[in-house]
Amino acid sequence: MWLHCGVKFNASVHAGEQLRGNRLSELRLMAVHAHPDDESSKGAATMARYVDEGVRVLVVTLTGGERGDILNPAMDLPEVHGRMSEIRRDEMARAAQILGVEHHWLGFVDSGLPEGDPLPPLPEGCLALEPLERPVEALVRVVRDFKPHVMTTYDENGGYPHPDHIRCHQVSVAAYEAAADYRLYPEAGEPWSTHKLYYNHGFLRQRMQVLQDEFAKHGQEGPFAKWLEKWDAGEDLLAKRVTTRIECAKYFPQRDEALLAHATQIDPNSFFFTTPMDWQQRLWPTEEFELARSRVPVSLPETDLFVGIEDLT
Repeated sequence: MWLHCGVKFNASVHAGEQLRGNRLSELRLMAVHAHPDDESSKGAATMARYVDEGVRVLVVTLTGGERGDILNPAMDLPEVHGRMSEIRRDEMARAAQILGVEHHWLGFVDSGLPEGDPLPPLPEGCLALEPLERPVEALVRVVRDFKPHVMTTYDENGGYPHPDHIRCHQVSVAAYEAAADYRLYPEAGEPWSTHKLYYNHGFLRQRMQVLQDEFAKHGQEGPFAKWLEKWDAGEDLLAKRVTTRIECAKYFPQRDEALLAHATQIDPNSFFFTTPMDWQQRLWPTEEFELARSRVPVSLPETDLFVGIEDLT
């Protein structure tokens, strides 16, 4: 099928797989994220797999994560609070090195996660308050320069309702469309039509249930009980939106190492790391995506982000 502007046509599923074997070095993947550490918690093993297979992968981070809370007690130190921007840049560089990806800062300011009732106003100058065309033009420049064949980002809910995640969705979708249009942002480089746009869908109830059941089989409590109690099984995105599963279990340890590189944000004693690695690799060896836009024919479901891409430049 063809997914673009609501039009669908049948086509072959094998073209992208054959192409990767013949012209691997020409493939390029761009992952667009809101903050440093998002790239390591959403689709990281998929990126590591493609890097290992010879694909060029670029992570674009919209903000510096300046307003992120320190979530690791070991890093909750005065000298860290005073150097948050610098430290988060260092963490991102280390994570990118671990994953083997290229990296680009888009240069906007973290909006923070507003809390309270009523919610406080967002801080002046933050990404979520920027006119949409500013970050869109900035991302269009990167798209036209890197020329990705595939882009990944968040869905309209942002994965969770952080204002920067929602903005990241808006910016990514608009840039995907605008980069191909010679009439838009003519000073931002020659037009480039990215073939496919995906949304990350890593936060799935069914995955949590499978892992929680494995803990129960071993007489253990498991870390997901409270999440599952509050989450209606009928609301699991897996049955409704996931189109594409990428097998990448081999790269789960690399994913976790990259995540731990974000030491201000990730507590190594948190529930993220309580499930044994061999259980994860055996019971849920994939990462999930939703094909949101395509300019090439595809057939769903998919097991490769590059399926259907035949005409590369």
